[in-house]
Amino acid sequence: MLECKNIAVFYGRHRAVEDVSMQIAPGEIVVMLGSNGAGKSTFLRAIAGQKAKASGTVVMDGADISHRPSHEIVEAGIALVPEDRGIFADMTVQENLILGAHPRRARALEADNMARVLGLFPRLAERPKQLVRTMSGGERQMVALGRAMMSAPSILMLDEPSLGLSPLLTSELFRSLVKIKDTGVGIFLVEQNAKQSLAIADRGYLLDNGRIVGADSAAALSRDEKVRHAYLGAG
Repeated sequence: MLECKNIAVFYGRHRAVEDVSMQIAPGEIVVMLGSNGAGKSTFLRAIAGQKAKASGTVVMDGADISHRPSHEIVEAGIALVPEDRGIFADMTVQENLILGAHPRRARALEADNMARVLGLFPRLAERPKQLVRTMSGGERQMVALGRAMMSAPSILMLDEPSLGLSPLLTSELFRSLVKIKDTGVGIFLVEQNAKQSLAIADRGYLLDNGRIVGADSAAALSRDEKVRHAYLGAG
């Protein structure tokens, strides 16, 4: 269980995130919706230890990891796929995946996790020696997700994973996330594709100007008229 309590993050004097609390358990998908600049990416980076928090706590499976460095947060079971995917374009698919198994928690499970990743993404199994820079955007996203899964996470955090993908590849991506959820991994999804995110999510949070302004089941958020007008393009 990942629990974030009263997280605040500043850039200089500018408040990016203030008093944000949320939680996610293994085996569920939680989506955070918000406009550009709402603070979603900053919140993810604060959880992952990539951005200092002004206040608040991050607790993973009962352990306070609020002030741990990024590599220790990965060891605690949290993996982040950033918006730019963070993969090594001049390395092969296989090399990228093996790098994901570097954390101590994942080393003994490398073979099992590799089999799981290649089962989730058969296209990667077909081209282990291909350089990532020669792959399509959708295939690169598969590599990014696969590498994160190689770290044996309990919680997988994704920052705008459908960005730049075609509608067909976006649908394929979201189907993959459901399969990952079915393995018992919790997914915290930051997305602007509200319709498809809510379609696969269990719960959702609405972030506006750095603050949580709504939280409910995904089904309830999908039916809410204010949410439909603000995020789903309802006229």
